[in-house]
Amino acid sequence: MLRTAAEVRGWRARTGRVGFVPTMGALHEGHEALMRRAAAESDVAAASIFVNPTQFGPQEDFRSYPRAEARDVVLCERAGVAMVFAPSALEMYPDGDATRVQPGPIALPLEGAARPGHFTGVCTVLTKLFAIVRPDAAYFGQKDFQQLRVVQTMNRDLRLGVRIVGCPTVRDPDGLALSSRNGHLTADQRRSALALSRGLFAGRDLWTAGERDPAKLRLAVERIAAGPGVALEYVSVADPYTLEELGGPQGKVLISLAAHVGKTRLIDNVLLGIEVGEVE
Repeated sequence: MLRTAAEVRGWRARTGRVGFVPTMGALHEGHEALMRRAAAESDVAAASIFVNPTQFGPQEDFRSYPRAEARDVVLCERAGVAMVFAPSALEMYPDGDATRVQPGPIALPLEGAARPGHFTGVCTVLTKLFAIVRPDAAYFGQKDFQQLRVVQTMNRDLRLGVRIVGCPTVRDPDGLALSSRNGHLTADQRRSALALSRGLFAGRDLWTAGERDPAKLRLAVERIAAGPGVALEYVSVADPYTLEELGGPQGKVLISLAAHVGKTRLIDNVLLGIEVGEVE
């Protein structure tokens, strides 16, 4: 495990093609799937563990965000990761640090509207990590689909030259999307949270049956996802490239949602008519 940018750059100078998985720790099987793919498709896999303060709002869960570094490193090693970068906040944001990477319109709706400044923090820390690790490819999960699109757009616009790879969401057998925040849920809250994936799957089933009306798809999701113990924040039926809400039928669709279950905020989505690996 390396702690400084200088150490990582020294390691990188001796390394071939690098597949990189940036994380905030509290790792689970979804992260492990990304790491295994990075290891399979590169000479070596690298990962970072850094709870990035700049992507949390003042009322969000930065201080309570789960941290389990020793366990995370074991998972990284099991997944075939050759180098783990776990910097301090001061290493990533030294005194006087003032530069921020502002994303474009792709970051404005959905999570961008719900969490002002979030994607500025994401883009800033990823630009720093890409500059330090210099990966050939970086791997992101579909569950944070808007983040994937924001990073793909940033990578293109800033000419960073990293291949950004989207990977399918990993779910528990009962359908709940894996998330580091799931650990905050009580047993009853976790049962309530299953309404989210059930709602999305209902929308997917309606699509499979031939429905293309965005309003009807949204309503089908809302009817189930807004179950007992769930406070829906939004249900979106949008273009998977632009994330703009759809006003009429389209052949490729992203249905996404956000909700609070207790004090825990969860997000999830399904893609219709397109696979995550096709979105670039």
